[in-house]
Amino acid sequence: MSAGRGPKEPGRALGPAVELTSTYHAGGRFIYARDENPTWEALEEVLGALEGGKAVTFASGLAAIAAVIEQLPVGAIVVAPEDAYSGTRRLLSDLASRGRLVVRFVDPTDTARTLGACQGAGLLWIESPTNPLLRIADIAGLAAGAHDAGVPLVVADNTFATPLLQRPLELGVDVVVHSVTKLLSGHSDVILGAAIGRDEGLAQALAQRRSLHGAVPGPLEAWLALRGVRTLGVRLERAQANAAELALRLAAHPAVERVRYPGLPEHPGHELAVKQMRGFGAMVAFEVRGGSEMAEAVCNRVRVCVHATSLGGVETLIERRGKWASEDYLPASLVRLSVGIEDVEDLWADLGGALTALG
Repeated sequence: MSAGRGPKEPGRALGPAVELTSTYHAGGRFIYARDENPTWEALEEVLGALEGGKAVTFASGLAAIAAVIEQLPVGAIVVAPEDAYSGTRRLLSDLASRGRLVVRFVDPTDTARTLGACQGAGLLWIESPTNPLLRIADIAGLAAGAHDAGVPLVVADNTFATPLLQRPLELGVDVVVHSVTKLLSGHSDVILGAAIGRDEGLAQALAQRRSLHGAVPGPLEAWLALRGVRTLGVRLERAQANAAELALRLAAHPAVERVRYPGLPEHPGHELAVKQMRGFGAMVAFEVRGGSEMAEAVCNRVRVCVHATSLGGVETLIERRGKWASEDYLPASLVRLSVGIEDVEDLWADLGGALTALG
């Protein structure tokens, strides 16, 4: 990809340098580093090209989410998935508790009921696949229905799919958000976020919110993410292939009660995922027979897989999500697996061995 590399000139560096400064000389295009930095701009050019819009980067994924929500007036109604990313749910619940917003949590796979909840809403938040239940929502149907109902802003969190597997702007949404921390940067060493708007005006509004709230990305983080996104295609290809194989093996294991992976034909959203995605991603969730203690034991027993929170890195991460207070609504034995790029046989020897040892 040539985006974000600058002009092709003899003797010029292939990639942009990290510009570590807070201050610029007067008289030029750059004025102050809370508002602009050429390293951010290079990353934004790449993300905008990938998603098909205008990108604005932020200090974290949650900062990007907050900047979008802050476009809403006081008292606005937000419709959001009941099993969305925990940061999104916590932020919306906090704002609702203080009277800033009214929130309606819905089952995003029920298109009719979700659109029914959109009456009078100011924003519809879509997440597909959802985190961590990996449910699939009809993005195009929801976006079109919400706009027909007069909802001015439809947003999709595309962190799990990435623009290589799904392009929500093409499916009708207004803004796409990402935790760049995850698959886009891909090496578990960056905290960063992005929002990609359908048009320039929306992107400018998000950039203004970033400046007013000070949620600016660090130039070094932007440079690391830019370097990481260059390998997204090969990383995702390998991780997705591993995830598909592990999902099949987990589904056949007697210690596993249920596997949630959109690539499995028995997944309730499989046909929709085939329609709107170009692949099923690198995230797998499964429920261990025996409840939360058995699930925790699996997470503690593995050695190749890393027992840690987060996702999207080159290493495979495993965690029982229901242990967190904000996610105690989840099945107690649900384990989220962020599949990395290790050898799949090594991963299965580790994970399958841990499951078998519990039997």
